[in-house]
Amino acid sequence: MQSVWSLPYWEIAFRLFIAGLLGGLVGWERERNNHPAGFRTHILVSLGSALIMLISVYGFANYMDETNVRFDPARLSAQVVSGIGFLGAGTILRHGFSVTGLTTAASLWVVSGVGLAVGAGFLFGAVLTTALALISLELLNRMENILIKKRKMHVLHLIVRDEPGKITEIADLVARAGGVVRKLDIDDSGEGDDVEIRLMIRLPEEVNLAHLADRIRGTEGVRAVRI
Repeated sequence: MQSVWSLPYWEIAFRLFIAGLLGGLVGWERERNNHPAGFRTHILVSLGSALIMLISVYGFANYMDETNVRFDPARLSAQVVSGIGFLGAGTILRHGFSVTGLTTAASLWVVSGVGLAVGAGFLFGAVLTTALALISLELLNRMENILIKKRKMHVLHLIVRDEPGKITEIADLVARAGGVVRKLDIDDSGEGDDVEIRLMIRLPEEVNLAHLADRIRGTEGVRAVRI
C-alpha cells in the first residue's frame, strides 16, 4: 500500500504540468496586454510554488518514522505567500501620484496560490481560482470598456504656476465639462515657480477637447497647455 507521504513520479509530473498550465493562462493575459510580468514569469511563479508545496508535503517522507520528528507540511510552503511580495513589488511603478502594476502584482500573488494548491493536490480550487482570475482580468476589463466606450482618454500637459488650489481649479474645469481625471503626475523640477502637470482625463465624445484646453489655458496661472 502506498504511503500517504509519497507520490509516484507520474503524479508529480502531472501536478507540475498543471501548475505551469494554469499559471501560463493568467500570464498570457498579462503578456497580451503588455504588462511587466507576463507569460514566462507567471509560469515560473506557479511552477516554483507547486514544487515548494510538493517538497513541503512529500519531500521528507524518509524521515516520517524517525524518533522525535515533528512534521508540519505547511511550514515551508507558507514562506511563498510572504516571499512572493518581493517579486510583486518589482512590478509596481510610481510616477508622481499615479501607481501602475498593482493588478499584475496581485495576479502574481494569486498564481503563487494556484501553484501551492496544485502542489497540495487541491486541483478543483486551483482550476476555479484560475478561471475566476481570468474573468476578473479579461471579461470584467472588457465590460468596463463597453460601459465607458462613449468616453475617450486624453492626456494634457500643462505648465502651471505652483500655488495652492490650482490643481483643484483645473480638475473642476474638467469635471464641469463632464470629464473625469484618471491620473495625475506632477513634475516640480521646472524653472522658477512653475510645475509641469500631466493629466490623463476621460471625456465624453461630445466634448470638444480643444475648447476644454482653451478654457484651461485661460485660467490664471496656467502658462501653457499641450494636448
